[in-house]
Parts: sequence; structure tokens; C-alpha cells
Amino acid sequence: MARTRNVKFQHRGSQSGGADGRRPSFSDVSGTSEPGSPTRGKTENGGNDDEKSVETQTSEYEKKKQTFITRTIWTLLMIAGFFVSMFAGHIYLIAVVTAVQIISFKEVIAIANVPSRARRLQFTKSLNWYFLATTMYFLYGESVIYYFKHIVLVDKVLLPFATHHRFISFMLYMIGFVFFVGSLQKGHYRFQFTQFAWTHMALYLIVVQAHFIMNNIFEGMIWFFLPVSLVITNDIFAYICGITFGRTQLIKISPKKTVEGFVGAWFMTILFGLALTNVLMRSKYFICPANDFGANIFTGLECTPNPVFIPRTYSLPTWPASPFPTSITIAPMQFHILVFATFASLIAPFGGFFASGLKRTFKIKDFGESIPGHGGITDRMDCQFIMGFFAFMYYQSFIAVYKTSVGGVIEIAITGLTPDEQVEVVRGLGKYLYNQGTVSEKVLECLQDTARRR
Repeated sequence: MARTRNVKFQHRGSQSGGADGRRPSFSDVSGTSEPGSPTRGKTENGGNDDEKSVETQTSEYEKKKQTFITRTIWTLLMIAGFFVSMFAGHIYLIAVVTAVQIISFKEVIAIANVPSRARRLQFTKSLNWYFLATTMYFLYGESVIYYFKHIVLVDKVLLPFATHHRFISFMLYMIGFVFFVGSLQKGHYRFQFTQFAWTHMALYLIVVQAHFIMNNIFEGMIWFFLPVSLVITNDIFAYICGITFGRTQLIKISPKKTVEGFVGAWFMTILFGLALTNVLMRSKYFICPANDFGANIFTGLECTPNPVFIPRTYSLPTWPASPFPTSITIAPMQFHILVFATFASLIAPFGGFFASGLKRTFKIKDFGESIPGHGGITDRMDCQFIMGFFAFMYYQSFIAVYKTSVGGVIEIAITGLTPDEQVEVVRGLGKYLYNQGTVSEKVLECLQDTARRR
């Protein structure tokens, strides 16, 4: 057995072993430095590894630098584009919201798509876009009819579409539904029904909520700009407060979010909201509804301001010899902004957490690559959709002033009166306007002659 231990094995690349017949150790190798020996080769490899490590670090630094530059440039471009479209007028901003709506829908439905199966099923993508078009037709039509009744209901071509809009929308959806059922193929049922359900989820979470953001623009630019600004501000201060004094993890699905950052951002968002509201209330371009699509920041708008923008004096509790004021003058909107800022800070971020969970489920980093350096549009809009939906619901419930409009009167007259009764209304209204000195006698005679010929 002793002889067996002294047997020397020929090692690859070595001319001789150690004195005891063992494989040369690291210390043995480092002790030799003959040119062309295996020792020299290993030393050179070590040097190459160090050079590769330095090159890798340099490459990573350059990559991060390029990403930062790209991200910064596109951030500035998006901010500039946002303000330009907002100041240019309501119609331009609506076009931006529509584009965001469509791109976000495209990004979300792409997550669950399986290209190999989609190629075998001809109409999978076509049905997705058909349902999007049908949904947008219904939602946009509802908005146009609601806000522009006085135009739509008096037009001979548009009147049938306006009065039967919901039925037309329903039948369009039914066509898509029947076509989907007819396109089901054996062996692909699960995939097709998954696509069907996924498409409808995307329609609800993106298209429907974005529709209410568009309605906020119609109600007044402030109801669009304020919620958007609050979400962005909260996101910024959540990051700043989190890296400054964040210690406690907030939610597992988003490990970098901290309780300290969450609460600190809430406080800062309230302060920012109060300051921004105080500025926006001074401009009628922001507080007036969209009654003129030709208006912009320079021409402005004219309207009777909503009562929430008019300062009121509130009495404060008093005590004998109290040095504090007994009353305070403030616009009610300053109280409403506390609710908006609180929702943007405590509830809207969960839209982002939901999106994070969705991405983790499908093992993706971003929803897409629509914005270089940022990912997809949906990555930037995940909190905005739910915030815009809330802003519309809150406005309609607690702030909107409901009164009879021209469009409402015309709608009642068209849908609730016979043609003879409508003529009688016109005749009576003409007499009233003549007695008030609003119209001339010639106009009144014209109305009377028209009614007689009828």
C-alpha cells in the first residue's frame, strides 16, 4: 500500500510532480516563474480576469449612465408635452388621454398573449381590438351626448345615433360576442376564454377608468390637472422620505416601499395640494367647464365659478381673552383638497402595488417599452387611472352643481313632447322673449308664421 501512495500521476500540462508525488498546490505554482510554464499561464489568466472585471464594471457604469440620460431626456419631453397639450386646449388633452388609453390597453393584453397560439387563431387579436373599439364608441358617445346635447340633438344626422346610442352600442358588443363564440376551436378553449376574460379586465381597469379622466377634462381643467399632480407629487416624496428615514417595510409585494415614506409623502402631498389649489383657483381657464374647444391658456374661458371656488367666512370657537381670530375666510375647495390629497397618498398607490403584483405574476419588469428609459405607458399610469376615477366620482357626489341646461331642455322637448307640442313651446317662448325685449317683432312674426303653416 505504501508503494501505491508513491505512484506519480501525469498531470495535464505538467512536466513533473512534487517530490512526494502529489499534484502541485497553489503555493507550488506561485513559486515557479519559468517562461512558458503552466505557472506563468495561470498568472496571466488571473491578470486577464482582473482586466475583464474592470471592463465589466466600466460597461455597467456606462450602461447605467446611458439609461439615466435617456430616462431624464424622456422625462423632460413628457413634462413639456403634457403642459403644451394642456395649455393648448381641452381637445388636445383629450387626444393625449385617448392615446394613453389605447397604448395601455395594448400593453396589458400583450402580457397574456401566446404568439404561437395566436398565430393559429386568426381572429384573436382582431376581437381584442373590436371590443376596444366598441367600448370606446359607447363611452365616448355617452360623454358627447351628455355634454353636447344642444348640438347633437338638433342635428338631423346625429339625432338617431344620439337617441339610440345605447342600443347601437349593445348590438355592436353582441356582434363581437357571437363572433367569439363562433370562433372557438377545439384544443384552444382555455386559451381563447383566457383571452376573452383578460380583454374585459383590461377594458374595465384601463379604458373605463380613463374615460372618467376625460370627463374630468370636460368638467374643468382643474379636475384633471389637480389629481394628476397629487399622484406625481406623492410618488416623488414617497421616494425622498423613504430613502431619507425609511426603515419599516410597508408591503411585501413592493419591498422598497416604507411606512415612513408612505406617511411622510401623505403630509407633503397635503401641503402641495393646498398651495397648488390656491394658485389654480385664480384662473378661469382651470375652473370653468369646457364650453369652448377653441379656448387655450391665453384666451381663457368665461363662466360662473362653482361655489367651491368662492371664499367663505367660517366662525371659529372662541374663549374669553383668546388671542386667536374668531373667524377664517377660505374657499371650500381647500377642504375638498384634503380629501383628494389623502386619497392620492393612501389609496391610489395601491393601484401601483396591483400593477407590481401583476408584473411579478408574469415575471416581467415593465409592461412594455413605449417610453425609452421608463418602460411602458401603463408603468407610469398605474396610479393615475384609479385617481382619475375617484376624482370624477367625488366631484359628481359632493361638488357638481346640477341645474337645467340648454341641452337638457332640448332633450326633454324632443323625447317627451309631440311635434305640435314642440311648436307650441317655440311659439310661447318667442312671445316671452319678445315681451322681455330679447328678440325683435320680426323674429316673433317669423315664429308665428311658421307655427301657423304647421
